[in-house]
Amino acid sequence: MSSEILFFNVSEKLANFLKGKQYSKICILADENTEKHCLPLITSALSKPNIIRIKSGEENKNLAACENIWKQMTDLHLDRKALMINLGGGVIGDMGGFCAATYKRGIDFIQIPTTLLSQVDASVGGKLGIDFQNFKNHIGVFKDPVAVFIDTAFLKTLSKEELRSGFAEVIKHCLIADGKKWKEINQKKIEQQDWNDLVQHSITIKSKVTKEDPYEKGLRKILNFGHTIGHAIESYFLNIPNKRLLHGEAIAIGMIAESYLAWKKEFINDDELTVIKKYLVSIYGKKEIFDYDVDKILPLTLQDKKNEKEKIQCSLLEQIGKANFNIPVTLKEIREAINFYNK
Repeated sequence: MSSEILFFNVSEKLANFLKGKQYSKICILADENTEKHCLPLITSALSKPNIIRIKSGEENKNLAACENIWKQMTDLHLDRKALMINLGGGVIGDMGGFCAATYKRGIDFIQIPTTLLSQVDASVGGKLGIDFQNFKNHIGVFKDPVAVFIDTAFLKTLSKEELRSGFAEVIKHCLIADGKKWKEINQKKIEQQDWNDLVQHSITIKSKVTKEDPYEKGLRKILNFGHTIGHAIESYFLNIPNKRLLHGEAIAIGMIAESYLAWKKEFINDDELTVIKKYLVSIYGKKEIFDYDVDKILPLTLQDKKNEKEKIQCSLLEQIGKANFNIPVTLKEIREAINFYNK
């Protein structure tokens, strides 16, 4: 079942969606930031919702936090006719959806993504999960929300860093599926981008791919371009406080490194590799990754969910605007790719 996706005027559309629905109780999952800045934008659509509060941050997307959510759901006496509204970024969407999908074997939930990253990526496609032993999204399920409400008004609540993080997934969608759009965005600085247009563009691409391959058996893997190396880098730096990266920052590094692998395997040419690296570095700068960091990052790629029979498999660019998947790579090649990023 694919989700209904509704754009803009979130409060009005949420109120209309809930009309006539016979939910026994409605609860909202929020962190300290979304409760303060985003909840006021939807309260007019709800009558005395129950608030389930968690701490923000990727470091809190774990089983312990899920236990806290399930306990609060239990204390509220939510039954199987209850509704969970996940109000927040990717952490809340992933974890809230996972908790809703597993509580009493599953209750309905709605995603209201409030970050650029979650609007263009995490809220669409039904992937839900949490981190486990420093591996990204290691435990999870596929389950679609009953609806997704997208409103770029929430983007005004974001820091420049969070907006920049989400832009990485916008760039990814262009590189894997729309070369014309890639040429359009890479002529502009991040401040010049049209978010209304780009959010809808990214959702159109992701929705099309995930409807064709809902359980990531084939084509959907192209959405993981940049993520084999990017997730490993993100996971490694997650527990190094002064070096922690936002998801998009890590994926930007991953896209540069995996573009190198596409070049090495003669999918893309010198000029394409150069323009990808130049633009991503202009947006995200350079992160210092030392040899001893690489030694610890490499084993993390062995746990990537696309791997089969202990072989690392990447989704790479076949050309700008088109991607392939299940391309085997070696640890030696990944080291070379990270070294290319470092140059």
